[in-house]
Amino acid sequence: MGKWEIAYDPGSNPGRRMKMRKKDWLQDMARQRIERLFELADQEFDKHPDRSNRYVHLARKIGMRHNVKIPKGLKRRMCRHCYSYLMPGNNARVRLRGTHVAITCLVCEKQMRYPYD
Repeated sequence: MGKWEIAYDPGSNPGRRMKMRKKDWLQDMARQRIERLFELADQEFDKHPDRSNRYVHLARKIGMRHNVKIPKGLKRRMCRHCYSYLMPGNNARVRLRGTHVAITCLVCEKQMRYPYD
């Protein structure tokens, strides 16, 4: 490298580091909001099932907007097809099959299968 050449190091850009730190903060906040919305959906399901479905829809939108995955435990509490909040015994049927758990949404009559964990 010559006397007057300046080395470019993309990691040394302070604006980029600040942007990444802000993105991490936003994604962490989005995760917290998703978890809180599922807590509220669980609390409200008995009296207002439509409100629970709305909370799940909002949690999905937040996850897509901030590129955050919904945790596996929470993802299994919503229907993959109609995105309604699933409560076994009320609007979901749970059956244990040979190698998987079969959950049937009684709103849209679709079936989801998960392996045993």
